[in-house]
Amino acid sequence: MNDIRRTILWVIFGFSMVLLWDKWQVHNGRHATFFPSQSASQTAAGQAPATTANDLPSAASAPAAGLPTQAPAAPEAPREIVSVSTDVLRLGFDSQGATLVHAEMLKERDMADKSQPFVLFDENGQHTYLAQTGLIGGAYPTHKTPMTLQPGARALAEGENELALRFESPDLGGLKLVKVFTLTRGSYAIGVRHEIVNTGSSPVSPQLYLQLVRDGNKPEGESSFYSTFTGPAVYTEAKKYQKVEFKAIEEGKADFEKSASNGYVAMVQHYFASAWLLADGVQRELFMRKVDQNLYAVGMITSVGEIAPGQSKNLDARLFAGPQVEKTLEALTPGLELVKDYGMFTILAKPLYWLLDKIHGVLGNWGWSIIGLVLLLKIAFYWLNAKAYASMAKMKAINPRIQEMRERLKDKPQQMQQEMMRIYREEKVNPMGGCLPIVIQIPVFIALYWVLLSSVEIRNAPWIGWVQDLSVKDPYFILPLLMTLSSLLQTALNPAPPDPMQAKMMWIMPLMFSVMFFFFPAGLVLYWLTNNILSIAQQWLINTRMGVPPQFNLPKFR
Repeated sequence: MNDIRRTILWVIFGFSMVLLWDKWQVHNGRHATFFPSQSASQTAAGQAPATTANDLPSAASAPAAGLPTQAPAAPEAPREIVSVSTDVLRLGFDSQGATLVHAEMLKERDMADKSQPFVLFDENGQHTYLAQTGLIGGAYPTHKTPMTLQPGARALAEGENELALRFESPDLGGLKLVKVFTLTRGSYAIGVRHEIVNTGSSPVSPQLYLQLVRDGNKPEGESSFYSTFTGPAVYTEAKKYQKVEFKAIEEGKADFEKSASNGYVAMVQHYFASAWLLADGVQRELFMRKVDQNLYAVGMITSVGEIAPGQSKNLDARLFAGPQVEKTLEALTPGLELVKDYGMFTILAKPLYWLLDKIHGVLGNWGWSIIGLVLLLKIAFYWLNAKAYASMAKMKAINPRIQEMRERLKDKPQQMQQEMMRIYREEKVNPMGGCLPIVIQIPVFIALYWVLLSSVEIRNAPWIGWVQDLSVKDPYFILPLLMTLSSLLQTALNPAPPDPMQAKMMWIMPLMFSVMFFFFPAGLVLYWLTNNILSIAQQWLINTRMGVPPQFNLPKFR
């Protein structure tokens, strides 16, 4: 039964890998590989709301991506990129439409050149990522309209907490649009007030749109050995977090809620996100659409209401553009922390992240914090692991008898099975006793995998010596080599299966599995290596206590 137990374990392991891969595909916005949903293939296309679809058609050129084609004529004005900065952001606003066209995260480093800050928003030949707003419903100011920046400071002064930029449009269609951007010290959330003034002689009822426009390219440096989601997402209280693959938008298969009075729209990528936020209770229509070749938009449209002649109305929004730090996201609006997506393991991953963050608060180093978290998990699961290893030790102790009996009765399979069960009863051994405790822990360690893969805090975080960034692969492959050796040592400590093919697989599988870890982030490899070392130590201790001295069972491939 020992070989049967190992076969079952490999089946469980293989099926777990299938499920993990399937959820990985869904996590990254792709269709499920093994268990596709019927609703995903039958959903209607996610286009802009019908009431305003004609006002937001696609544009013909990349710089004008997502711009309304009904943009009114406006007086010529000098066009400039206005640069402003706080302690955490350096932003560039295009005076045409007061569009945010550049955003640098001053406390985050570029992965290719660590002397430079990370750039999220940009508009160049290789990358387009913009935040735009404007009015529709008439020949009103849009994000194509030249606007004038009012005099004021362009950098957050020492001792000041806020910096405000005020852009004003000319009168168009009887309306004047004023955008006031308020930047706050230490914050990645930008307050955006839209002041809409009726300069005409009759009442008007414009609508305000807010959208994020991005190309469909993956972020630079994305690994081919693990995948993370890049694309638009929508959150509403009714349907929660809904992310959509760019390809689904292009094929008209985007599935998301189109109308709500709460939530947000966002563009998500590994470690970073941007989002437009409106106050709860403000009714809005949500849209996703392709606006040009390899250029996509996600946004929302809300009614401003009727504005009488000579009167004005204000509508406040917030634009978040920054790293996916859970505590920061949770404080901004409900559900925004879900852009840091753990998928099906969220219920386990969130408390694991909380615990990892608390440990870091004590140790001050993310590498040692990972080791500390794995140690606490091993302590928490000590009795489960002890039961599993005790069962394995008993199996190992009686394995010589099983081997002798199998050899003696190899031509009598029915009698061999009966004799094997008799030995198990006499020795009070349950051949499946080591399986369940291990299976129970699998979701926990998969959840921890997603925590370490998704947490921006690990990005550019050093551990010791040669490991100066836990979010990228080990430059000298020392951790992957140690992890491979520890996996092989674990295999050698287990009793060899009687079946030669299974014995070979027990050695080949760890080697195949270890290949991936040579290209995984060092933080993930560190967590797996730590888990292996602690498992070996516990197995060694339990075997010794039970009078089963550790024995290395080396492979026989002949």
